[in-house]
Amino acid sequence: MTLTVLKNADVLVTMDDSRREIAGGALAFRGGVIEAVGTTADLARLIEEADHILDAAGCVVTPGLVNTHHHLFQTLTRALPQAVNASLFDWLKALYPVWARYRPEDVFAATQLGLAELALSGCTLSSDHHYLFPDGVTLDDSIAAAGGIGIRFHATRGSMSVGVSAGGLPPDSVVEAEPAILNDTIRVIDRYHDASDGAMLRIAVAPCSPFSVSQGLMRHSALLARDKGVMLHTHLAEDADDVAFSLARFGCRPGEYAEALGWTGPDVWHAHCVQLDAREIASFARTRTGVAHCPCSNCRLGSGIAPLSAMLAAGVPLGLGVDGSASNDSGHLLGEARQAMLLQRAIGGAGAFDPRDALYIATRGGAEMLGRTDCGSLEVGKRADFAVWDVSGPSSLGAWDAVAGLLLAPPPQVRDLFVEGRAVVRGGVLAQADQTAICRAARASLDRLKGLI
Repeated sequence: MTLTVLKNADVLVTMDDSRREIAGGALAFRGGVIEAVGTTADLARLIEEADHILDAAGCVVTPGLVNTHHHLFQTLTRALPQAVNASLFDWLKALYPVWARYRPEDVFAATQLGLAELALSGCTLSSDHHYLFPDGVTLDDSIAAAGGIGIRFHATRGSMSVGVSAGGLPPDSVVEAEPAILNDTIRVIDRYHDASDGAMLRIAVAPCSPFSVSQGLMRHSALLARDKGVMLHTHLAEDADDVAFSLARFGCRPGEYAEALGWTGPDVWHAHCVQLDAREIASFARTRTGVAHCPCSNCRLGSGIAPLSAMLAAGVPLGLGVDGSASNDSGHLLGEARQAMLLQRAIGGAGAFDPRDALYIATRGGAEMLGRTDCGSLEVGKRADFAVWDVSGPSSLGAWDAVAGLLLAPPPQVRDLFVEGRAVVRGGVLAQADQTAICRAARASLDRLKGLI
């Protein structure tokens, strides 16, 4: 196996237990696994032996960013006019009719477009919450799309089973029968889930939300996931309407509802949690239940500012998510980390949230929340997933603290991105996929969908 060494990084951010930052940093990897980390001088012998050398002068190197919540199919419905100024429930009602017209090729095109955007923003691992299956669409479509980009992919088999006629939010035309949901979930887990270290693809079980599935499906999904040894994911406490729905429908707050149905524990992560109260935060910390924080989407939909500082202080496992590209409407994960930091400062003061804490949540925090102890930090034995950020350009030059500068004066995109030791982005260009072809396919699907409205 060939040996590759990265050298001369202005700073190499390890995110190890001591959060070591190495000036003049270097790392060596072979076969997708990191063999050495240190200064460039420390790795001099390996540099001499290397088959390939990557010079990172003028750059900060970090673990790859981790996106813990997304709806990649939504990438083709950004800035939909009737949803631009809508809050969550009205936004969903405006978009359901468009999503109901998707075909498999639309999901494939949207997924590749969204993952390309994520890769260019430094993301090496993304989850995807796919819960809508019209006109022959299956989870296989997004899985196939992800394989062409080159980043790690955690595909979640989402679902909606309670339509408007039964008191839910989605139209009846986009919900599925619960036995069919469970059977297909078993199918995709058995076919695709890889629990091994270095896995490029994993599956999780993800009923969409308490307002679109039954209590029975929530319980059965938890039992199924634990029987199969996979993780659980859903939306929770996203905005005030979400909380009001839970109180009216179930007689309890969303966190209490989740706990009663077996939806807490280290194998569970919830998206948003903007409206969690102190008692729910304590419950999540005690049970090691994760939260995917999606600050830009929460701002876009007027959902509020999640109590991220309180959750961090309590010890809740945390990751970042860009959320759907129709509610963000961007997929720039480094920008998401910056927004997370700024919002906590807006409500808590200038010292409320440190840039390095935001970067930790965006890397190791998100990886560990998704059960990935094999990546998320740059250490010997971990996978070679890393991002190289050129900080010598107009947007970043002038930052005295180069690591804080990634959040305060971020570069527009990553220079190089490696996953499992393989280049996904080189010189700011996708290395394994044709960006022009991806955009062409997305445009074709977008034109078709616009023609139907």
